[in-house]
Amino acid sequence: MFRILVAEGDEVTRSLLERTLYEGGYEPLLAGSCAQALELLERKYVDLIVMDWLLPDADGSALLGPLRRGGSHVPVLVISARRGLSDMRRCYALGADDFLAKPVEREELLLRIGALLRRARIASDRCLQVGGTTLRYDSLTVTRGGETTALPPKEFLLLFKLLSYPGKIFTRRQLLDELWDLDSESGDHTISVHINRLRKRFRDNPDFRIVTVRNLGYKGVRTDG
Repeated sequence: MFRILVAEGDEVTRSLLERTLYEGGYEPLLAGSCAQALELLERKYVDLIVMDWLLPDADGSALLGPLRRGGSHVPVLVISARRGLSDMRRCYALGADDFLAKPVEREELLLRIGALLRRARIASDRCLQVGGTTLRYDSLTVTRGGETTALPPKEFLLLFKLLSYPGKIFTRRQLLDELWDLDSESGDHTISVHINRLRKRFRDNPDFRIVTVRNLGYKGVRTDG
């Protein structure tokens, strides 16, 4: 059973999340503040964290910051009453893996959690299988039918990101913030250039394609059936 830490200051919301996770087959650990969450993390192993961005004693950076600086790759799903793109950007820039605006729908929450846990297993194995295509993180290679292609690091990371979350739309800015250094002078055009290169490399690959979502960004689509 996967163990999920819930960091939520509101008691009613915390109880609802606890019940949803139990019913979804997970083991929830409950924290009402950032300090309680950090204390639990020192004593307990968790597979995923669901956290409100505004906790009673601090905002989410006080929890995400120590986690990522300490080298933890535990998936973090942020839930927040704030819906602005600037708020989402800050969450992702600080190391969040996903973001949900309140009020949170039960089914969507469970779907997001399941996707993040699958992604965590992929990252642990450092290998992603898409139909007959294999992406190997350690060697930055894509293999299909006995033919292996070594990719530049940014191209590989971009493809790996899109195919790890098939069907999910990523904005250019989100991809730039996650895959390039925050102090990089690269702009949104950089993402478009890398996307075009990937499309040319894998235009004959029948297992996936990269789709442009107008005015939003890109998504990876599995076409292996």
